[in-house]
Amino acid sequence: MTESQLTLNLFTKVRDDYEKRQYIILAELKKISSEFQYYKIYPHLSMLVELRRTLMDIINRLSDLRNKFPKRISKIDWVNRTIEHEVVFVDGTDLSAVENLINWALPNIEKVIHEGAAIHEYVEKELSVEHVGILPNYRDEGYFFVPDNQEQKLNLFRFELSIFKSSEDEFRSLKTRFLKALKQGRAHLSPSSIKLELIREEKELPNPATFAFDTNLDFPFDQTILPVAKRKLMQAIAEY
Repeated sequence: MTESQLTLNLFTKVRDDYEKRQYIILAELKKISSEFQYYKIYPHLSMLVELRRTLMDIINRLSDLRNKFPKRISKIDWVNRTIEHEVVFVDGTDLSAVENLINWALPNIEKVIHEGAAIHEYVEKELSVEHVGILPNYRDEGYFFVPDNQEQKLNLFRFELSIFKSSEDEFRSLKTRFLKALKQGRAHLSPSSIKLELIREEKELPNPATFAFDTNLDFPFDQTILPVAKRKLMQAIAEY
């Protein structure tokens, strides 16, 4: 799939092409929905979730933005002694059109997000993870194994977990590096045997935290199985 046209400019640079933008949005969402039908949920799902968050934030801030534009008197009611004003928009900027387009688009985006989230939830449920051997106290580095049933192989990765702290919150970041793939026969080695083999080969981690995933799903590996496994790995590290 080519790069998505669902950029912020599509929603915020609205002029006299409102209907054209609606058409583009629907077409792009249809492409993503088609990808979901083939069980390819990343990077589309995370992109849509972030887009929804940003668009909702824009809607929430639009009232503040309006107040920053100059106003002019549009009507004087001499009976009730009131004066009505209208916002004078900057040339080429129509905040009401932006607001209308976003409010129209959000339910359509939400519908496609729901499709992807349902697949993500199903894969997460069908993807099990267990730690291999004794789990050390230091769990910020180690290995994890994930099956690719479409290619009939077991992919081995190294992971490194980083924690960033701000004054208000704590953020975790997972870096992964592909090591190698075990084909068919060798993929049936026990997780403990694979762990010992990696310890001999890599040598940097004498007692690594190691996790083995298992699933019967034959969904696309890079677009679905691996991203869900990474998310589940972070949860497993935090829970054990």
